[in-house]
Amino acid sequence: MSEHVERTFVALKPDAVKRGLVGKITARFEEAGFKICGMKMVQATDQLLEKHYKEHVDKPFYDGLAEYMKQGPIVAIVLEGVHAAKNLRKIVGETDATEAHPATVRGQFGHMSMEHADSAGRHYKNLVHASEPEEAEREIEIWFDEDELYDYQTAQENEVR
Repeated sequence: MSEHVERTFVALKPDAVKRGLVGKITARFEEAGFKICGMKMVQATDQLLEKHYKEHVDKPFYDGLAEYMKQGPIVAIVLEGVHAAKNLRKIVGETDATEAHPATVRGQFGHMSMEHADSAGRHYKNLVHASEPEEAEREIEIWFDEDELYDYQTAQENEVR
């Protein structure tokens, strides 16, 4: 595998699952040339979220974030591709849907502004978590066991790599 081909972690959050967007969002990743190496539906626990969001546990917004992430199942995905973490974050778009380009996942499917969520006393829902490049390996290990990840050759790999 090339030094530029890497794996990254993506979570389709409960709002994406409840809105029936799993297939559409996952298709965007595959159409861009990323390979699914692992995918499963998970009901997040407090322990799992504390590991994943360890840098935020003591922040004032953490409790609301944890409650949001436990509102329903999450689809956890490991994707592989060239500069996977950096490129997946481009496809997902800016955290605030009102600032996300319309061609990104959050720009196309985002339905709430941070300002609206704050004024309504609700947690901001942004559909997807995509790992920062330096966090991808750690997050994959939190969400997946090694035997849940697969190596295989896709038909299009010679075209996009």
